[in-house]
Amino acid sequence: MNEKNNIAKTYDPSQVEERLYNEWVEKGYFHAEVNPDRKPFTIVIPPPNVTGQLHMGHALDETLQDILIRYKRMQGYEALWVPGTDHAGIATQIKVEEVLRKEEGKTRYDLGRERFLERVWEWKNMYGDRIINQLKKIGCSCDWDRERFTMDDGCSKAVREVFYNLYEKGIIYQGSRIINWCPKCTTALSDAEVEYEEQAGHFWHIKYPVKDSDEFVIIATTRPETLFGDTAVAVNPDDERYRHLIGKTLILPLTDREIPVIADEYVDKDFGTGCVKITPAHDPNDFEVGKRHDLEQIKVMNDDATINRYGGKYEGMDRYAARKAMTEELDELGLLVKVEPHSHNVGCCYRCSTTVEPIVSKQWFVKMQPLKGPAVDAVKNGNSKFVPERFSKIYMNWMENVYDWCISRQLWWGHRIPAFYCDECGETTVSKTDIEKCPKCGGHVHQDDDVLDTWFSSALWPFSTLGWPENTKELEYFYPTSVLVTGYDIIFFWVARMIFSAMEHTGKAPFEHIFIHGLVRDSQGRKMSKSLGNGIDPLEIIGKYGADALRFTLATGNSPGNDMRFYTERVEASRNFANKIWNASRFTLMNLDINENKLPEKSELLREDKWIISKFNTLVKEVTDNLDKFELGIAVSKLYDFIWDSFCDWYIELVKPRLFDKENPTGKTAQYVLTYVLSNSMKLLHPFMPFITEEIWRHLPHTGESIMISEWPVFEEKLNFETEEKATEIIMGAITAIRNRRAEMNVPPSKKAKVIIVTDNKAIFENSGAYFERLASADGVEVLSDKRGVSDNCVNIVVDGAEIFLPLDALVDKEKELERLLKEKSELLDEIKRAEGKLNNKGFVEKAPEKVVNEERAKAEKYKAMLDKVLAAIESIEKR
Repeated sequence: MNEKNNIAKTYDPSQVEERLYNEWVEKGYFHAEVNPDRKPFTIVIPPPNVTGQLHMGHALDETLQDILIRYKRMQGYEALWVPGTDHAGIATQIKVEEVLRKEEGKTRYDLGRERFLERVWEWKNMYGDRIINQLKKIGCSCDWDRERFTMDDGCSKAVREVFYNLYEKGIIYQGSRIINWCPKCTTALSDAEVEYEEQAGHFWHIKYPVKDSDEFVIIATTRPETLFGDTAVAVNPDDERYRHLIGKTLILPLTDREIPVIADEYVDKDFGTGCVKITPAHDPNDFEVGKRHDLEQIKVMNDDATINRYGGKYEGMDRYAARKAMTEELDELGLLVKVEPHSHNVGCCYRCSTTVEPIVSKQWFVKMQPLKGPAVDAVKNGNSKFVPERFSKIYMNWMENVYDWCISRQLWWGHRIPAFYCDECGETTVSKTDIEKCPKCGGHVHQDDDVLDTWFSSALWPFSTLGWPENTKELEYFYPTSVLVTGYDIIFFWVARMIFSAMEHTGKAPFEHIFIHGLVRDSQGRKMSKSLGNGIDPLEIIGKYGADALRFTLATGNSPGNDMRFYTERVEASRNFANKIWNASRFTLMNLDINENKLPEKSELLREDKWIISKFNTLVKEVTDNLDKFELGIAVSKLYDFIWDSFCDWYIELVKPRLFDKENPTGKTAQYVLTYVLSNSMKLLHPFMPFITEEIWRHLPHTGESIMISEWPVFEEKLNFETEEKATEIIMGAITAIRNRRAEMNVPPSKKAKVIIVTDNKAIFENSGAYFERLASADGVEVLSDKRGVSDNCVNIVVDGAEIFLPLDALVDKEKELERLLKEKSELLDEIKRAEGKLNNKGFVEKAPEKVVNEERAKAEKYKAMLDKVLAAIESIEKR
């Protein structure tokens, strides 16, 4: 069946995309079920933040996933794409707190935990569907019946199961350690949530007097505000300069405290002064030194990075204000020796970019040592393969150097830590379900106030979304998943954590392939950001050009693992491609009077038919191979070239005479071939441009309800016509060469000229006159075995398999052409004179960069070669 009679004159995405998408959803084409008769293919979406809005990174990520899932669905796999959103602890809580502050002048503490969480759920219910609806605009064929949320009942149950199991094994523990603290978000951060940037700072050199002595030591620090937390100064035990001071006492400046001089090999005696202030509560290295020497841990800052009571008169001041005031006082006291500029890497919060403060804090941690081994083996043994493979090295390096993971966050929105403390006996109980009484003494308990790192629940996403910890039929069938598609920027945040979590809890790697893509940058190569104001809204692009044009642009620019630049001009080119396909389809439909889609018998096919069928057959093989290798950009480039050049610009033009001549018995064959190649090309293009391909396919003769559940084309050896393909391409090469030469000579297409072909392959060119007459402005074609009888007064063109001659008199006006050539000769002589003048100038040759001199030489040679051609042409005309 087909709907050819009512195809619109122009393609308008706004009239097509929403209608088709709703139909696909209503008919359940996106839904997957456990099906023993089919192989499963599974993707879990990297869940976007529930409060988020679609940006170009999402558009790329989701387009690539949709291409793969549509491709596999058409190949006959039971293709499941699990959608969902992430509760995004810090981001969501900050967003709701901001609304409270602006609209009601309140903080979360004014509401209390329970009422605040009600507000967050209200916010989630109001805005949570926004990004899901935006994903639908791109054409994402997710199984919306299986949509998940990281805080839904099933995912929450999985989180508690994992926490309980790891706690029972001693892998989750509570302890005081140096952690990364964001003073603005007022929460701990894991190492992966800290981004480092080069910042200009200073080294303050400060004197610490030795007690009961005129001596002093000098320390250098980038953070003088932590001085109040110093509990020792360390020197290297082998440093002769300070050996006599080991064990002695120093007076801590600006305080009435005394601190010891200790010996520790951690100190590099050749760096700085060789003396290091030890602040165990505010530096990870100092923390370890402090543990070795049993030093006190003095935390000198509040959660908002103001100085606490240990800072004396500086209490309540912001850390940087205190730094300024303290160094001024040290200078007044004669204890500030000097200040040196110092550029260093500073850790910043990934969410708000505030400088992170390393502080000692009691937090919950995951021991990484027992988990990292199986996760390393999963990639090393090829159970999970990175595409491109180079990213496996980044993963391995991170895994082998990973620290214990701080998983507690001082927030209210998120999975609350399932640890309960007895108010009477102090017992800590971790439970899969909430408890009210202490299992040890029966006393009242209260739950830990902190929540888990957002990435803790995200790490379980590939299996929690399929029903784990229950052994569901979906988990058994669809897990492990087939491929994870994600950006290289979250390999540490998410990919690594999913792998070690899956290995620990399911014993299997969570996905077979990890397809890494780069970032979408602006046209200047800059990262898109609010601060630069260079973000491009995908929905605006879709509104103007259509989803297919955006998807095609993102796929065309994709090379695994590499960033891509986004140009609006490229979207326009993609839109033009859609229009080209539409117009070719309209032309085809207007010339069809057949009602079935089949290939004619081989004996009925003409040479150009076999050529396009053979080209398409090769395309099927190559595109399928490219998609299997995740070479989506290469696949779509081949599709573009085939549809635009081979099909639209050549095959349609080659068969027009057969279509227009209703008496021609080969006309029907051309119709069948056009239909077959066009409809199957739409199948290959469908994963990339789902809407326009569906609309065209439905108008063409077809069987089945939708292109998206039709069969993916397969390579067939019997459709390889190598001889005919080569012969046709020789003819096409000849036609192209004639067109190019005529264009060089400024001969309009309307001016006809005889074409003489001298060739050893007469069989190829005989019976091809119609092609040359229609496509090369030929006024008759003569095919010869040799040049005898060919006039000297001809333009000759050498092509593959032949030499072509065009009578010059038929092409150009002798006087006008001579006038043009003489003018060109004069211009070239001027250019040669200018270039040689430069090259003969000793000063230019010696002083100009070598590259510039070489470019000038190349220009001179080029002009001379062009002049030789012009002189030969002038001589040829003058001989006539």
